[in-house]
Amino acid sequence: MSSFTFEQQRKALCFLAVFHLIIIASSNYLVQIPFTVFGFHTTWGAFSFPFIFLATDLTVRIFGASLARKIIFLVMLPSLILSYVLSVIFAEGAFQGFANLASYNDFVGRIAIASLSAYLLGQLLDIKVFNRLRALSLWWVAPAASTLLGNGLDTLAFFGIAFYQSPDPFMAQHWQEIALVDFGFKVIISLGLFLPLYGLLLNYLTKKLTSVEPEPSAA
Repeated sequence: MSSFTFEQQRKALCFLAVFHLIIIASSNYLVQIPFTVFGFHTTWGAFSFPFIFLATDLTVRIFGASLARKIIFLVMLPSLILSYVLSVIFAEGAFQGFANLASYNDFVGRIAIASLSAYLLGQLLDIKVFNRLRALSLWWVAPAASTLLGNGLDTLAFFGIAFYQSPDPFMAQHWQEIALVDFGFKVIISLGLFLPLYGLLLNYLTKKLTSVEPEPSAA
């Protein structure tokens, strides 16, 4: 939005880039921890990653698609490195020690590359779809459609690249099922929880970012 100053956009860029890094790193850690619910296999990463789509949609709505794309390309390399390091240190959800960083872990490296590829594809599609639909009078259409399509591409890209013919027997056998259930949980969480909060967060952030602090009174 043109009403935001350069300084406000710079602060938003830094804050949102850090937020993306935190979600990416935590999701790459959590995706290594599978669990079963109602007979379906999924991972804890399904509950954390949708936060990125919420942040991206709010960024496009408030600041525009250009800033949202800058965040993605700013986060690319740091997210790849951070995801790899954390996944090696905390492999399979347990602390493994820093010594493991001395040698390259093919399995974790593949997950980190898959995460980066999925992040780029999913986020760019999310921005494209949201930006096309944001002018519609029904405010929920843009975030719902972009989240649905972005999450779908992200999930397919991540699980396909990370676990197709994986050295992990469980993930190699069940990655299609886990991806489908993972996507289902992402949709339920995104549309059932994040979408109702979308309008509230948008109003709050807009007021917070555009508020002008009163000048200090003269002594």
